[in-house]
This record gives sequence, structure tokens and C-alpha cells, in this order.
Amino acid sequence: MLSHILLLAVWPLLGALAISPNNTGISRSWSEAQQLASEFSARLTLTEKAFLATGWILGPCDGNIAPIPRLNFSGMCLHDGPAGIRVADLATLFPAGVTTGATWDRDLMYARGLAMGEEFREKGSHVILGPVAGPLGRHPLGGRNWEGFAVDPYLSGIAMEETIRGHQDAGVQACAKHYIGNEQETERSSVITNGIETAAISANIDDRTLHELYLWPFANSVKAGTASVMCSYNRLNQTYACAHDRTLNEILKGELGFQGYVMSDWFATHSGVDSVNGGLDMTMPGPLSQGEAQTLNLSAIPFHEIPSWFGTNLTTAVNNGSVSEARLDDMVLRIMTPYYLLGQDQDFPSVDPSNAWLYYVSYGLAQLNPAIPVARDVRADHGALVREIAAAGTVLLKNEQSILPIRNVTNIVVFGNDAPDTSDGLYFLGPITDPSRPLGAKYGTLAVGGGSGAGRTSDLVSPLRAIRERGYRDGFRTQYITNNDLLAGNNLTSIFPLPDVCLVFLKTFSTEGWDRLSLENDWNSTLAVENVAALCSNRTVVVTHSSGVNTLPWDDKVAAIVAAHYPGEQAGNSIVDVLWGDVNPSGHLPYTIPKNESDYDFPIVNITGPDALNSDAWQEDFTEGLFIDYRHFDAHNITPLYSFGHGLSYTTFDISSDAQVSWIAQNLSALPTPATTSTPGGNSELWGGVLNITTTISNTGSVAGAAVPQLYVSLPTRQDGGAPSGTPRSVLRGFEKVKLEAGQSIPVTFSLMRRDISFWSVEEQEWRVPQGDLQLDLGFSFGDIRASVTTQI
Repeated sequence: MLSHILLLAVWPLLGALAISPNNTGISRSWSEAQQLASEFSARLTLTEKAFLATGWILGPCDGNIAPIPRLNFSGMCLHDGPAGIRVADLATLFPAGVTTGATWDRDLMYARGLAMGEEFREKGSHVILGPVAGPLGRHPLGGRNWEGFAVDPYLSGIAMEETIRGHQDAGVQACAKHYIGNEQETERSSVITNGIETAAISANIDDRTLHELYLWPFANSVKAGTASVMCSYNRLNQTYACAHDRTLNEILKGELGFQGYVMSDWFATHSGVDSVNGGLDMTMPGPLSQGEAQTLNLSAIPFHEIPSWFGTNLTTAVNNGSVSEARLDDMVLRIMTPYYLLGQDQDFPSVDPSNAWLYYVSYGLAQLNPAIPVARDVRADHGALVREIAAAGTVLLKNEQSILPIRNVTNIVVFGNDAPDTSDGLYFLGPITDPSRPLGAKYGTLAVGGGSGAGRTSDLVSPLRAIRERGYRDGFRTQYITNNDLLAGNNLTSIFPLPDVCLVFLKTFSTEGWDRLSLENDWNSTLAVENVAALCSNRTVVVTHSSGVNTLPWDDKVAAIVAAHYPGEQAGNSIVDVLWGDVNPSGHLPYTIPKNESDYDFPIVNITGPDALNSDAWQEDFTEGLFIDYRHFDAHNITPLYSFGHGLSYTTFDISSDAQVSWIAQNLSALPTPATTSTPGGNSELWGGVLNITTTISNTGSVAGAAVPQLYVSLPTRQDGGAPSGTPRSVLRGFEKVKLEAGQSIPVTFSLMRRDISFWSVEEQEWRVPQGDLQLDLGFSFGDIRASVTTQI
């Protein structure tokens, strides 16, 4: 326990009583919404206020706030998830977060957020349970990493900001999740075994690491105006995240100026008074625990009698003084202000009745709504956007002898169980009862992961389907073997004649509730690729549909490798667009691919035997500090197989070596001026521009394409006024996606804010700008720096 005490020691001392900072308003439009929320609150009884903060498990959505008919309040509908409406029919399955992050394209991030928001609103959902900034991706085996955008906090923060703006511009509330430290699924929440409850794992994170890594994208989320933040299942430095005064009250609502409401993850509430005073504003989905929800005949219990940490217990707590009425009023104000801000009190669509039916069916409760209603079609033309994003998020890792794009072929063979239509249906969460075997469907293309981030597709286009359709159009022959058991057994005798190109489709299923067991692709992938490569000589192309980091032990045996991530419903069309060159690949890795699994040194904490029942044993010490992913590889001089930010094109790009730096801020102070009021995102000076760096990006190849120049910043260190020890040598602090015709050159300017060149000073509890030489590196990945310039701070 000593290490845990040391980690806690860097956190400021807390007062004896948790006090949640009050909602203070953001702008005139927010003030108007706040006034409406205040007037609504004044008309509520104490009981109604309490139940406005309490989930209603029998509603038609994943999460529900019950109606108050006497005030013409129809309640609130909350729906999964971050890749589309999880259980809806005739809705779009969008590319996953990791695919969107791999686009490195702000415009597409926003467009996806807007389109998704439009569909949620038209289905009658007030709140999108997304986007995801946690897990950030500390563990490459993390089961939910794919729901988020990138392992880097800067890239993740930009994606969160653009997505949230898109959601809320469509009139739907965003919910940034999971706050904070939810970096593994194993023991993510408390477990009851033979009547003994074992606490969730405790993520033990020091103050600087919390601010510079895991909090960073949440600051962007608050700056973007997210309506809500979901607190996570895990404990944080021994206290449950949904009752954590320091992170919820002091940091989120205080330091970051968050004005919206904090909701719990489903059954992540473990106390009533402590959670409310600790900063939790809404508990979901209502009952005390999942076990209780499953054993009770909830349909026979009046809503106000369903057991909950909030509900009647919250009313009692206010009456006996354990919770102040002012605190409850602030909870109501925080919940209702975004509702009015986004105009959800005016002509908001009703909940699509088919959503309710599908939700009940997914939980075995179809008898509560036996009629099967017709779904409301909300897809519009979003399939085209899905196809565009999926292609833009496809990363060309390797392309020897320019085997891609595919040209002038008469015979192609498609291999792998990821290529065909799905054998287990269009909505498949995957069997999760036996983690010793690969999860997910054995046959069928993998468009999205499992759990609450999954989604139902109305029509999933598989790669094999799209390739055969291309063959019909272009006049080439398509053969295929989609049984990986045959491939691993080297049973390829059905292939004749030998093809011009061999395409191998691999997959790695990842899901909420389980962490991956290996970085290799699933289903005998290594043997499958090696045997195909032996047959096809230098003509093998491997495509992976995966949640993120994979080892590629056959890298030297194939001609090309394409990481297509989780592309959504247009999986086949988007990969054909890239393979045949209709779209020039422009995706870049939002993580690092190692040569060996051992190159990553962040094992999932997994305790077995008698110690597994000991809550004190479940400790996840973040002793690596800021050194995760590419920072870890750099600090330990480990050469990766493919660097963070890597991505090839069918053309070539360059960056001029004469980058120019111009300072916007003169005589920059080490510390920002103390803020007198809380504004979303924290002290406004942190978001102010301090310097620009301008360079020229050129397309030196023969076809049009999109480059992704990246800016990495090295703070002055280990000297008077420099950043302290534990500072990474270089971190991402800028990127642009630049579309260029062949031979074209254009200037590109990166703007750095105060926050971008600061470190979190634990002693001063403030962002400090260090003194000394600031090095700015420009390149196309962390391992491909083309130009550097140094300036004095």
C-alpha cells in the first residue's frame, strides 16, 4: 500500500466535507436556459427534484428520466452509444472512435458528430452516451480502447471537441465519458462472488499524470460545452470515481468550470449521500445494482418504490440535512439547463417505439411491449459519410513495389474469415462467457466492437461482397476461402489458377467487459497469413479490421498492410475505395504498433485465486507517469514497427526545412493570470494563442492526396526554470489535414496555445510555462520528422 500512499501524497489536501461547486452559467444563451431551468425547478416538489436525478429503468431507452406530466415534462431519453444508436433499427452504424481518430481530420470528426446527433434526435433521444475520452488507451489490450479516438491526449481532445460540437449543433446533449482512469475492463466494477463484494480496481494516478494525460481531452470536452460527463466504474486512488470529491468537485466543476451534470455509468453508484456531496448529479439506470435489477419484478413495482441510492433516499437525505437542499437544487439546474439550451422543450421528437421494443428484447423483457412497431428511418444519406470516414481512417502501413492500388488484374483471391457477410446476424455483441477463445462471430466482417459501443446495422456491406461487385464491373475473377481453419492448415488446393493479387482479411474483436488476451489478430491469423503468403509470393495484401494495436509477425512476408480499424456499415465499399485507388489513403495511426508484444510494458492487472476476493489487492499503479505509447517507446529507445502518426499514401509529401516561428504573446508570464470566474475549460488564458509556426507542405508525387503534417513540441527540461523530471522528450501539439494536387505546395500554420507549452505544476496547482529552448519538430509521424526549429521561451 506504500506506493498508493505516495501517489496520493501529491494530491492537495481536501476539506472534511465535500462541497460541489454551483452551476454559475456560461453565456447569455446559457443564462437564458439556466433561467428557464430555475423557473422549472421552482415548480417542483422535493420528491420530483430527487427523481429528476434518478434513473428510471423501465423507460423506453437505455437510460431514462421519468416524465412529470403535471408540468408537461415528457422526461429524458438517454441512448448508447458512441458509434450510433446501439439497439435501433433503420439507423446508421458509424465508424468507431478509433477509425475517426485515424482520419486526423477535424472536418470529418465534426461531420460524424453532427450526422450522429441528427439521427439520435430524430429517434427521440435527448442524450448521446458518448463520445469517449476514457479509456485513453494506456493498455494496448484495453477492451474499450476502440471507442475512444487516440492514445494521445491532444489528438483525442480535438476529436472530442469536434464531435461534441457536432452532437449539440444537432440539438442533442453529448455525454463525455468515462471520467476518469477507466483504463482496463478487468475488475472495472465491483464483483459479488458467493455473497462477498470485491471492490473495483483502483487506478492510482498522480496529480501531474492525471492533468497532462487523462484529464486533457476532458478539458477539451468541457471547453466545447458538453452537456454532461459520465463518471466511470473504477475507483480512483481508492475512492469510487462517481463519489470522488477531488476529481468531480474540485477539478471538473471547479478548475475546469464544468456547468453541466455528472451522471454515473450504469450501476457505478455505490453510495447516496457521499456520491451526491462528492459531485454526482444523476444516477443511472436507477436500481441499486444490476443484480437487483435482474432479480426484482420491476414491472410490478411502482416507479417511486424501485430501490435506488437516490430516489426516496435522496429525499430523506435532504430532509435530515445529510444533503443540502441547495445541492439538490443545483443538481436539477445542471440537468435541466442543457435541456433548455438545446431547445429540447420545444417540438422534440417522441421516442421511436421500435427502439423501446428492441431495447426490451435485448434485455429479455419483450413481454413488457409485445407489439412489434415499425421503425422510424433516420439514415438519410449518412451511408455516404460513413464510407468517406471509413476510407479516410484506413491506414496504409506498408506498400512494397506499389502493389496498391490494384490495377489491371484478371484474377483475385480473397482470404480470411473477416471478408464475408456475418454469419451471426447484423447485431452481434459476441459470446463473452469464454475469454480463452476469440470473442465475436467466427465468420463475417467486423465493423464495430461489442458492448454498449456496438450497433445494429440495417445493411452491412462486407469486403467480399464489395470486391465481387467490383469484379463484375471491371471484369476480373474473384475466388475466395473464408475459413481460417483451412488457411491455418494450409489447405489452399481449391485455388486455381494462381491469382494476380491475394487479399487476406483479418480481424480482432474487442468489447466492453473484457480485455484482450493478445496483441495478435484473432482466429489463427499468423498461420493464415504465412500460408497465403507462401502461395502468393510477393502479391499478398493484408487488411485488418481491429480495435487498435496489433503485432504483425508476418510483416516481412507480405507486400502491403492496411489497417482499416472498425469502419461501420460501409466496411466493404470503403476498403474497395482504398484498395483500388478511388480514394488515396490518408489515415495515420492514432497509436504505436510494436515489433513485439513485450515492447509495451503495461500489463492488465488480473488477480486470480483467493487474492481476487481481496479489494485491497486490486490496485493499478500508473507508475509510468506520462510515458505511455510513443512516449514510452521514445524514453526506452525502443524502435517500433510503425510509429505513432504513421501512414502512407499513393503519392509522396514533403515539408520545407525553413519553418518560421512568430510569437503572438510578448513577455509571456510563467503562470496565467488567476481566473476570477469559472469558465468552461478552465482559465481562459490557457486557451489563448501564444505562437505560430508556419511551413510549406508539398505533394511531390504524381497523384492528388491528403497529407497530415504533425507538430511535436519539446519543452525545456532539467535546468532552472525548465520542466521537471518525468517530462517526455516530445509530445504531439498540432496537426492539419491538407489536400494537395500533384505538384502543389501550400503554406500551413500551426497555432500553439499556452496550455500546449505548459506543464502541470503540482506544487503551484497551475499550468506553468517553462523557461529555456522550445524545440518544434514537424513531420509525418513521430518517427518521421522532416524539419525542426528552436525558439526561446
